[in-house]
Amino acid sequence: MILQIQENEQLALVRDSAQQFAREFIKPYVMEWDEKQYFPVELFKKMGEYGFMGALVPEKYNGAGLGYQEYITILDEISKVCGSIGLSVAAHNSLCTNHILSFANETQKEKYLPKLATAEWIGAWGLTETGSGSDAGGLATTAVADGDYFIINGSKTFITHAISGDVAVVMVRTGKKGEKHGVTAFIIEKDTPGFTAGKKLDKLGMRASETASLFFDNCRVHQSQVIGQVGDGFVQALKLLDGGRISIAALSLGIARGAYECALRYANEREQFQQKIFDFQDVGFTIADMATKIDAAELLIRKAGHLKDTGQKVTKESAMAKYYASEIAVEVSNQSVQVHGGYGFTKDYPAEKYFRDAKLCTIGEGTSAIQKMVIAREIKKDVQ
Repeated sequence: MILQIQENEQLALVRDSAQQFAREFIKPYVMEWDEKQYFPVELFKKMGEYGFMGALVPEKYNGAGLGYQEYITILDEISKVCGSIGLSVAAHNSLCTNHILSFANETQKEKYLPKLATAEWIGAWGLTETGSGSDAGGLATTAVADGDYFIINGSKTFITHAISGDVAVVMVRTGKKGEKHGVTAFIIEKDTPGFTAGKKLDKLGMRASETASLFFDNCRVHQSQVIGQVGDGFVQALKLLDGGRISIAALSLGIARGAYECALRYANEREQFQQKIFDFQDVGFTIADMATKIDAAELLIRKAGHLKDTGQKVTKESAMAKYYASEIAVEVSNQSVQVHGGYGFTKDYPAEKYFRDAKLCTIGEGTSAIQKMVIAREIKKDVQ
């Protein structure tokens, strides 16, 4: 790898395990899954055996009991081979599973975490709606109390694992629009009447990561499925996204690293005018720029991971890491295509897939504009 970070024995073992897994079980099928938009559920079951699907979950719930540094490493190594698989690992761990781990009661944790940590169940997480993307406070999906139950109506869109997921954590409006305590989080199982998924979206990139809508038609959910208290959902989601942004930053890092490595290999193999194209100053300088920005992104991500592991506030740092890493993933993958020349525009070389996959990283779990808004708000606090 480019950046030689200080690794302890556990982190080195995690890196070796993730590298070997990606090389053996993901790399041979990357383009097949991409072309067919195939979501390989069986792969995620196997990742559950390796502990990748319950990376942050304590061992008492059948998780791996790892910290954020190990989790960052897992996402980096897997995403370096396939961004789609990295995205699904991130969504399952950081959103659905981590929401339950962070805010659910003990009964809920004991019921759901062992299944999620081992990938017996695949998890989904629903906040975004067609009319409220970045405006997460403007949810239209509602839950109305009916005795010991809530009746939910509405829909969620751009939901990872909407079709194949066995359980979803969804944020639903139980108060007025825009109220800080007007949203509630529910755990909803797949076979709940009135709870269905829509058609798989045909996407530019991340094509092996399943994305679809969720629909609620008089979906009747018992009050025992509320996470925390009624009205806590929006606050929970904001806190959860602090960690979630680290995972998307790590996903971005892996994609950027993969794009860099294939450009480096090609530049040292391709000859023009009786020399390797790496030796042309324009190409060499381009690759030097790629390497530098990847190192800078990893340092931001590792810093955010350290703050998270030590229980410190990470809002600004995770937004910085996500913003910078996602933007350089797009930049580096674009440069990788350029280094490959005409071959970079074909599916015979991996550069084009990194290019397609990278763009989502600047959008998912808060756009780059949202990250800058969060960073600016946190910076302003320093001068007040």
